[in-house]
Amino acid sequence: MLNVRGLTKVYANRGDGPAGGVQGASFDLQPATFFTLLGPSGCGKTTTLRCIAGLETPDSGSIRVADSMFFDGDRGISVPMNLRRIGMVFQSYAIWPHMTVFENVAFPLRVTKGERLSGAEITQRVDEALDRVSLSGFGGRSATRLSGGQQQRVALARAIVRQPKLLLLDEPLSNLDAALRDEMRNELRRLQQQIGITTVYVTHDQTEALEMSDQIAVMERGRIVQIGTPRDIYFRPANAFVAGFVGTTNWLEGAVGEVSGPGTRSFRLDDGRMVQCTLGGGQTAERGTRVSVRPEKVVLRRGGAPATAASNRLDGTVVFAGFLGTMNRYQVDVGGTVMQAYDTADAAYAVGEKVALDFPVADTVALDA
Repeated sequence: MLNVRGLTKVYANRGDGPAGGVQGASFDLQPATFFTLLGPSGCGKTTTLRCIAGLETPDSGSIRVADSMFFDGDRGISVPMNLRRIGMVFQSYAIWPHMTVFENVAFPLRVTKGERLSGAEITQRVDEALDRVSLSGFGGRSATRLSGGQQQRVALARAIVRQPKLLLLDEPLSNLDAALRDEMRNELRRLQQQIGITTVYVTHDQTEALEMSDQIAVMERGRIVQIGTPRDIYFRPANAFVAGFVGTTNWLEGAVGEVSGPGTRSFRLDDGRMVQCTLGGGQTAERGTRVSVRPEKVVLRRGGAPATAASNRLDGTVVFAGFLGTMNRYQVDVGGTVMQAYDTADAAYAVGEKVALDFPVADTVALDA
């Protein structure tokens, strides 16, 4: 449904190198995929979205949606935004305050060139769009009498009213409070699955990306550094940036050693202790200088408990214990390195208690520093 190849758009910075943009981005999306561009501010994710929408003209590369070529730098093709038939929701929603909800949603149908719809057809499409975003009966209401969540629903209805092949969402939840953000996250995903529309979503929020996406592209300094499913991105990061940016991780410093088993290597910690590890995506044995272990993969055990099969074990001392309602969060000093671990809400390890940490070899991933 969406094919992007070598997409490049660089903003010059008056003599001292690139100031931002995207460089060499490539990805393919199957129909009905929810695809998220994830990364910190200034990494190029919004620039990528704006190039797909036609709001920015790329320096090079190509963008194709289904059978339509929207941009091809080599062939001089650049289709104007108003002819791309793409639905887009901006971070600010861009709701017109002087219009009713109905007129806001109907606006794209009234101004689209080459498509004339009767009043009855416009009413039918607007009513269907409002029904899909749970705003039936709101058509006559003034846009100024809407809450933040309702304004976002209006923006969504306006984006889908033309029945586009592609939906672009630029951080649409960032202006909502935490509770409403959780609610709208579920609504967005439900709506996308119900319509079956291919969606490109921009966010810097890891929770949004992990919960909503079929595929995630993590971006750093204008480049895509990893594309994969949420589980791949979280548990099999391609490099240290991905591991550190997406979720929480424990870092153990050291160096990769010899082969220790099928798909595993030895890893000597800086204090001399040994653990077993796997190599991260694209990782070479010579360059691995630390390993990543997710806190939820760490199991706390009291001294003397037998080690878990196919797991590493390190002994340490509890230095922090925090109760979070649904679980306990612990920090354990392991030879001068503090590791974080999660346990059930009824677990009871006290600060100062000696414990053993078990974590699977398969989830001990060596990465570049």
